[in-house]
Amino acid sequence: MTCEKANAIDILSYLSSLGFQPKTIRNSDHWYFSPFRNERTPSFKVNTKLNCWYDHGLGKGGSLIDFGILFHHCSVRELLEKLTNFSFHPHLPAAQIPRSNADEKSQLRIQSVNPIISSPWLKTYLDERKIPLDIANQFCSQVGFELYNSPRLAIGFQNDKSGYELRSADFKGSSSPKDVTFVDNKSQSVSVFEGFIDFLSWYTMNPSEGQLSNFLVLNSLAFFEKKRPLMDAYEKVNLFLDRDKAGIVATRKAVLSHPRYNDRSKLYKGYKDLNDKLTGIETTIKQTPRLSRRF
Repeated sequence: MTCEKANAIDILSYLSSLGFQPKTIRNSDHWYFSPFRNERTPSFKVNTKLNCWYDHGLGKGGSLIDFGILFHHCSVRELLEKLTNFSFHPHLPAAQIPRSNADEKSQLRIQSVNPIISSPWLKTYLDERKIPLDIANQFCSQVGFELYNSPRLAIGFQNDKSGYELRSADFKGSSSPKDVTFVDNKSQSVSVFEGFIDFLSWYTMNPSEGQLSNFLVLNSLAFFEKKRPLMDAYEKVNLFLDRDKAGIVATRKAVLSHPRYNDRSKLYKGYKDLNDKLTGIETTIKQTPRLSRRF
């Protein structure tokens, strides 16, 4: 993924993948509640003609890369790595968007859901991730979907609003609506993961402990603060967030707020996340300053 390709990604599509939807649309301007803070009046604007954003509360804006490094607290290089496996629709100037599709929230449509993962291609993907098929079938489905009129197939992980997180060797995205996934085992503790691949990785590593905890899969770190009231109801909260800057910051903030929060990411120190630990892919975290501009 190059910077040019990253900035060509449609910002509306990227925000949707993070769980953000516009509250007001005025011609080319889509207004959101800011992804950077809680607020009652939308102050974050995306201009679809320019494919740029501006946060009036922060007084900052710019391209998708400018947003990504600010939102994820990461360097440009780290952001490009995050975007490598994502399959987003490229930005089209407003004049090129067909009128019939202009008002649709998503061009991704679920076509079929099979409770058994049978595709050899998806099984190979699971093998590469070192996730046993029986564990994947326990929590996931084989989902057929259409993305901008192109048929696709992926492993689907359903959230609490019946949307799906979708993963395959060449696709990482989600269907609307975006939400968390909560697994209730009637436990007094809850284990929190950023994504379902890490949840499945934990289950693979700890097959005999699956009923000893409840599980909260955020499906996007953007839901972490929103779900703090749910987590605060537990005696013990085990955090298995990514060891990138955003995950480390969120973990540290929670741990300092109350002793119920426990940082379990030390179990995979030297790796970005649990699945990297499971597959043996080491990582290095670096930092690069951000850029911003107003439009």
